[in-house]
Amino acid sequence: MSKAHRGTGIRSEVNHGRGKCPRCGNENVKVLYEKEIDGNNVKICKVCNAALKNIARKEARAVKAAAATEQA
Repeated sequence: MSKAHRGTGIRSEVNHGRGKCPRCGNENVKVLYEKEIDGNNVKICKVCNAALKNIARKEARAVKAAAATEQA
């Protein structure tokens, strides 16, 4: 069966959601994920979104480990 509705959410975006990622500088990639960087809301690519999530996850784990060592 065909997948006629795939990507319909980005068809209304400028250039179908493609552009230059302000974080990594890659051009002609889908910039769909809105994040706050340096106080500005910008749209970033999928790779940068995953990288920011991994950084936040590692920081949360470090804070949790520090809290656990203080209690012990």
